[in-house]
Amino acid sequence: MKKLFKILGILLIIVVLFAAGGYIYLQAAYPKVSAAPELKIEPTHERLERGKYLANSYAFCIECHSSKDITKFSMPVVPGTEGKGGDNYGEGAGFVPASNITGDKETGLGNWTDGEIFRAITSGVDKEGKFLAPMMPYPLFAKMDKEDLYSIIAYIKTLKPISNKVPEKNLKFPVNLIFRTIPSDVSSFGKRPDGTDKIKLGEYNGVACKFCHSPSDKGEYIPGKEFSGGVEFPMPDGTIIRSSNITPDKETGIGNMTRELFMAKFKSCIDDSALDPKSRGFNTPMAWNFIAKSSTDDDLLAIYEYLMSQNPVNNKVEKITLKGLK
Repeated sequence: MKKLFKILGILLIIVVLFAAGGYIYLQAAYPKVSAAPELKIEPTHERLERGKYLANSYAFCIECHSSKDITKFSMPVVPGTEGKGGDNYGEGAGFVPASNITGDKETGLGNWTDGEIFRAITSGVDKEGKFLAPMMPYPLFAKMDKEDLYSIIAYIKTLKPISNKVPEKNLKFPVNLIFRTIPSDVSSFGKRPDGTDKIKLGEYNGVACKFCHSPSDKGEYIPGKEFSGGVEFPMPDGTIIRSSNITPDKETGIGNMTRELFMAKFKSCIDDSALDPKSRGFNTPMAWNFIAKSSTDDDLLAIYEYLMSQNPVNNKVEKITLKGLK
């Protein structure tokens, strides 16, 4: 019996040593990302206008990096807080606050080079090379056209500097190790569609749709579940909201929704004062009015065409779990 305990003890020590060695290796070896590129982006009128459009619509820069008015439907951006960061997007993985992306030199991007901002957006590391959590969807931004990324950077550099020191992220185990391994260099970028192929244009503009409406595991979308909904979003009052199934399944998705109904759904949310969350009994993290106020009809219809081209997935989503109800 003593011999058995001795063997078990040795095996336990070996396991601990291997675990410790693996942990130390991950801490030392990752993230594996090259130095920021030498880059100076000229803020032309065309870039500033394009960047403003993207940052205030499908890239969601302003939506995610600003304070929200939780008393209003769809939690619109509080005027004057654009880019200040601070909201938590941990979604169960821990504390993951949005960064301050204004030009403040102490708490924002004021001392970052264009290349460092570009690397953060596309490769997922900050100025010091520390990994960003994929709640900042850099793997999706890495598929965008370089010129669009330049435009976004040119625009966010015009944001009014706001002094707001955002706390460090605090991730739970083991995602703190998994997320560390995701950042990587980008070998090729996407190409902005010319608009003639509406499905391709919708795919390009709809990166956030996929991000919020597709279940994932360890930072990877679950194959066959894309756009099927069910991703949980904890609300400030404790209510859980789940993203809808936006596949063209006719029973549980949007398969019966016409183009006209799709557009009307967004347009009806432009006046958020008409949709009081108190009278509805709940709010939503879905940025209805943010998208409706900013995007063009052509881009919205392209997203509709793209969603309707997906494989239908039968997945009935329980959209709301009210606070205190399990």
